[in-house]
Amino acid sequence: MSITKRLWLGLGALLVASFAVMLWLGVDLVHTAPPVPDRVIAANGQVLYTRADVDRGREVWQSIGGQQLGSIWGHGALVAPDWSADWLHRETEAMLELQARADTGQSYASMDATEKAKTEASVKPQMRNNTYDAAKNDLVVSNQRAQAISTVAAHYESLFSNDPATRQLRIDYAMRENTVPDADNRRAMTAFFFWTAWAAGTDRPGASNRTYTNNWPYEPLIGNQPTSDTFIWSMFSLLFMIGGIGLLAWHYAGWHGKEALPTPPAQDPLQGLVITPSMKATAKYFWVVVALFLFQILMGATTAHYQVEGQQAYGFAISEILPYSLTRTWHTQLAVLWIATAWLATGLYIAPAISGHEPRFQRAGVNFLFVCLLVIVVGAFAGQWFAVMQKMGLQYNFWFGHQGWEYVDLGRFWQAFLFIGLLLWLLLMGRSLWPALKRKDEMSSIVGLLFLSTVAIALFYGAGLMWGEKSHLSVVEYWRWWVVHLWVEGFFEVFAVAVISFLFVKLGLIRGKSATTNVLFATIVYMSGGVLGMFHHLYFAGTTTAAVALGASFSALEVVPLALIGLEAYETWSHSRATPWMERYKWPIMFFLATSFWNLIGAGLFGFLINTPIALYYMQGLNLTPLHGHTALFGVYGMLGIGLMLFCLRGLRPQVLWPAGLLRGAFWSLNIGLGLMAMLTLLPMGVLQLNAALENGYWFARSAEFMSRPIIHMLVWMRMPGDLVFSAGALMLALFVARKWLRPGKAS
Repeated sequence: MSITKRLWLGLGALLVASFAVMLWLGVDLVHTAPPVPDRVIAANGQVLYTRADVDRGREVWQSIGGQQLGSIWGHGALVAPDWSADWLHRETEAMLELQARADTGQSYASMDATEKAKTEASVKPQMRNNTYDAAKNDLVVSNQRAQAISTVAAHYESLFSNDPATRQLRIDYAMRENTVPDADNRRAMTAFFFWTAWAAGTDRPGASNRTYTNNWPYEPLIGNQPTSDTFIWSMFSLLFMIGGIGLLAWHYAGWHGKEALPTPPAQDPLQGLVITPSMKATAKYFWVVVALFLFQILMGATTAHYQVEGQQAYGFAISEILPYSLTRTWHTQLAVLWIATAWLATGLYIAPAISGHEPRFQRAGVNFLFVCLLVIVVGAFAGQWFAVMQKMGLQYNFWFGHQGWEYVDLGRFWQAFLFIGLLLWLLLMGRSLWPALKRKDEMSSIVGLLFLSTVAIALFYGAGLMWGEKSHLSVVEYWRWWVVHLWVEGFFEVFAVAVISFLFVKLGLIRGKSATTNVLFATIVYMSGGVLGMFHHLYFAGTTTAAVALGASFSALEVVPLALIGLEAYETWSHSRATPWMERYKWPIMFFLATSFWNLIGAGLFGFLINTPIALYYMQGLNLTPLHGHTALFGVYGMLGIGLMLFCLRGLRPQVLWPAGLLRGAFWSLNIGLGLMAMLTLLPMGVLQLNAALENGYWFARSAEFMSRPIIHMLVWMRMPGDLVFSAGALMLALFVARKWLRPGKAS
């Protein structure tokens, strides 16, 4: 049996086993997720909330932006607090005050340390004991706790209105005035916040000192501290990572580089490539890529500025037109859209080049898909604006407005439309690649893997359709990370590796057989941790210990292939210097080199920084999370998308002038700007927040009290140098693309 066949069998077995475990844990999650009671009742019989209140409250929360305005269970935006942690702390404080008054007649704040300890010891079991009655599906709370709940609810009802008493807090949280205009909707939203806090502070049945969210967030007042499993599996994750790196190093020492590289051809093999009508039609995709990229930067700058003025931009009341939750929605959504568009366009361009076949009506299909993508972007963004501005009723929000889930915020109609668009892309790719798929040569496996990654990209976005409007929060989080982790980080990665390998083979820089073996092996290594590693996003989302164990063990393996990223970067650099005509591809390859660098820094170092259960327990939702997010999403996938775009543009406009100065400036500005953003703001701010969380509890690290400190304001302003340099790079890239059509010139 050939090594290629063995690798294919190994990859198939790995994926079957991994997804079987994924589905098994998904089924387990459905049965063990925190229950949503039909009624929350006080001991005196007063009904505080109903299941309908909780469901409606979540719909209201989603309509105003959901995870784009504060966070729930640590998932979401960073300026406003985590509502679960904030409610839990406020309710605990209210309980301490009521208990202190009942026991001693004095306030909790005026007590000495001994009396405070006695009061806390009395309140802790009231908060942690699970009083949910599964038979009746009722949650019964003490009269005292009912009073505390009422106190906290009143605070939130004021906060989400235009009450002058909480206006400063709205400014600190970057919330628009009257965020939720309807009083009944505000009350319902407090039911949802209460339920998420109850699940985070109440012991799971049969598990002593372990809440439904595995004791997240850290709240010393009620004994919410890391579980023993959090420590144990963090230790094992380190062992798995070290072992994986050792095995990979052994493999490279024994097998890598044993075959001599071929002699590069005297002329560029792609220079004579026939550009088909459908390949030419992809040019407009790259124009849109640049436009969306610039718009994303504008929304990012606006979102960052909200941390300075809260509701305004240099005195202009921008929150009344473009609220924070909307600008952040568009910023995060645009990142995925422009990167995905670059990769989709690369696939449409490269497929006929691989097969040498232009199917009938292929150009019409490419153009039709382009129109569909424009309609989806415009329609979805318009719906989100109407939703966040509360100009769309709740009955329409799920389908046409704002779903409230970070990175998958599109209304369900637009989400389904995009899924259909991806299926159309799959059809266009398949019919172009078909002749190459039928050929049996040294490139067959690379083409096959490219096509399979195309199938996965199209189909796995469908995971975003697996939840409904009233699906349990834990179930939504489970499927959401199928999209964010597996779709964005997983199968697009395989697609990119296959495309780049094909390009280097086509250029005559590596042999097809070697490329096939390397691509299949790299895919196995990546998927061994990348699939089940998804569970590290679900440590504290209502899952059991199994998610912590699997997530910690396998997500550690995601770091393994990055340990030897220097070899990959060196090989890429060697290819760029293999022959004089490779100078034509210098800047696409430079962006591939940047991908390797940020893969090590953003995905590797900063990713593993927050990866283990014990680290993420304290860091989830702090600025160390966007530190990883920015440097990995743009640093890896964005740089890769730009590199692929430049490769395609080189083929689409082969004879026009290639203004290297613009690309040089764009390359260094984008990389230096991203580095400054990370090192001057996100990293130091995240470390300060981490220290605050360790000393005072998670709620404090996200509080207005901490985030309004002068040093935090200084660090926010320190983003400006990096943002300006980064924006200059994006403008130079846009100017480069525009000049290739508006002022092309002739290449010398």
